[in-house]
Amino acid sequence: MPEPKILLVEDELSLAEGIKLNLELEGLACTWIPRGDQALKQILAESYDLVILDVMLPGMDGFTICEKVRAARNFTPILFLTAKNTDDDRVHGFETGADDYLGKPFQVRELLLRVRAILRRESWYKSREISSRQPYGNYWVDFDNFCGEGPGGAFQLGVKESMILKLLMERPGQVVSRTDILDKVWGEDAYPTSRTVDNFIVRIRRVMEDDPHHPRWVHTIRSVGYQFDPEGRQRKGEE
Repeated sequence: MPEPKILLVEDELSLAEGIKLNLELEGLACTWIPRGDQALKQILAESYDLVILDVMLPGMDGFTICEKVRAARNFTPILFLTAKNTDDDRVHGFETGADDYLGKPFQVRELLLRVRAILRRESWYKSREISSRQPYGNYWVDFDNFCGEGPGGAFQLGVKESMILKLLMERPGQVVSRTDILDKVWGEDAYPTSRTVDNFIVRIRRVMEDDPHHPRWVHTIRSVGYQFDPEGRQRKGEE
């Protein structure tokens, strides 16, 4: 089995050298690029298992890179590594399409744990616990291509939207707590907030429900989490 390929985008030479060395000691292939504009071209041209991306970069900042990568329908996992570490920065990072967010300064051991966790989540997402093309009602969703289609036409899904939906569909009729969603989709050490989960549920409903304000498929279980109803039954009073 080929070793996972990682792209490291970091403009601090000494930090980049240390990260690259430790990744390679873990059996991971690592390519280093110091500029954001160069990194964007590389991500879109090559196939990687993970991108470790600084935010403050010459040429183009990491948030912009992430937005452009996702806009190009490229879903390579992205781990932000940055000194911009306020709650607002982290929420913004996740909402641009990041998979994890690690603030500087950090311990190398923690970075390696985050990297391994992302690679495990990717392995879970690509598993076949349910069909990659999953029907529900008059709709279907394609987890391989992050899209779906229903009576209203085709729709697109983001990475996290697809992961949340896959998790809910793997447990039909079961209540999945926000904590479970955070742990499975982001990882227990990523520290996004429950608000992040709620925001992604809103996005999911916008594309997969006939009436997002009166959902049939993804229901809110107040104060607990969410539930996928395989029968598509509308509930009174749910907004």
